[in-house]
Amino acid sequence: MTTIQIYALISIIIASALLYWVGYRSGLIRGIEEGKAIQKSDNSEAIQNLKLSLVQAHDEHKQLYSHYERALAASKLGEPERQTLLAIVEKLRIAAETFAAFRTGKNLERESLILRAQALAMAALLEPKELEETA
Repeated sequence: MTTIQIYALISIIIASALLYWVGYRSGLIRGIEEGKAIQKSDNSEAIQNLKLSLVQAHDEHKQLYSHYERALAASKLGEPERQTLLAIVEKLRIAAETFAAFRTGKNLERESLILRAQALAMAALLEPKELEETA
C-alpha cells in the first residue's frame, strides 16, 4: 500500500467513525426529546384526570352542602311548626270526609288522604325528642 492509500484508508475510517458518532448523537437527542414529549403528555393526562377529580369533588361538596343546609333548616323547626302541621292534618281529614260524601269527590278524597299522611309524617319528624326518649 502506498502512503496515499494509507491516508485515504485512515480518513475513510475517521469519516465513518465521525458519521457514526453524529448519527448516534442525533438519534440520542431525538430519543431524549421524544421521551420528554411522552412524559409531558403523560403528565398532562394526569393533570387532566386530577382536574376532573377536583371538579367531581367540588360537585359532591355542593350536593353535601345543600343537604346540610336543608337538614339545618329542618332542625330549626320546632313545636309551633309541628302544631301547624297537625292543624293542617285535621283540616285535610275533614276535607277527605267531606269529599267522601260526594260521588265525584273520590279523587279529591284520595289526594286529601295522601296529603294528610305526608303531613303526619312531617309532624312525626318534628316531635320533641323528650317524647321519643321516654317511649
